[in-house]
Amino acid sequence: MPRVFRRVDGRRSNEIRPVKITRHYTRNTPGSVLIEVGGTRVICTASVEKRVPPFLQNSGRGWVTGEYGMLPGSTERRKPRSRGKTDGRTVEIQRLIGRSMRVVVDSAKLGERTIWIDCDVIQADGGTRTAAITGGYVAMVDAIRWLLDNEMLDTNPLTGLVAAVSVGIVDGRAMVDLCYAEDVGAEVDMNVVMTGKGDFVEIQGTAEHKAFSAKDLTKLLSVAGSGIRRFIQAQKRAMC
Repeated sequence: MPRVFRRVDGRRSNEIRPVKITRHYTRNTPGSVLIEVGGTRVICTASVEKRVPPFLQNSGRGWVTGEYGMLPGSTERRKPRSRGKTDGRTVEIQRLIGRSMRVVVDSAKLGERTIWIDCDVIQADGGTRTAAITGGYVAMVDAIRWLLDNEMLDTNPLTGLVAAVSVGIVDGRAMVDLCYAEDVGAEVDMNVVMTGKGDFVEIQGTAEHKAFSAKDLTKLLSVAGSGIRRFIQAQKRAMC
């Protein structure tokens, strides 16, 4: 009988870490979530402002955007707070969060208001940006429910679900939902965002040590799809 391959934390290659999504985690915003994916923990809050960026003023359309940060104690070595200019990695992740949320929101139905998705990493063990997207979506749903309950919206602007997962090739194997120990040694590192219908929103893939083939890409996208389906199941359970 062939030996089943196990990862550093005992999982199989196509197995995501335990996921827990706690809604209403804080009380000062209409949407707030603590998402726990293995050792990674991110607080996601959704706030609503009755204004939009200048390029959308008088358009009747709304906006969804994101901010992301890692708190000083989120990593083993203290991460200094961002003061002044935001670093390139953070800007990239913030834009990714915003794009991911906007793809499942009808901006015309949202009206001229902005939903801010703020994602603060309190403990990092790989997959922080993908956890931020997965948890941020649930926080956004609660913010939209709040708008509907308070009769600030006539129609629900949500058009679907969205979630994200990290995948990679480690020791020649395609794996889903990499923890930090796997991520730092990955030959290929990729973040995938998909809708609940299985359509791709974004694919960010990088060869860290050697180039990867089309066959490798197919394997990575396959394990990403199965992982995202499990994350969406966790979102649905949390939103019941």
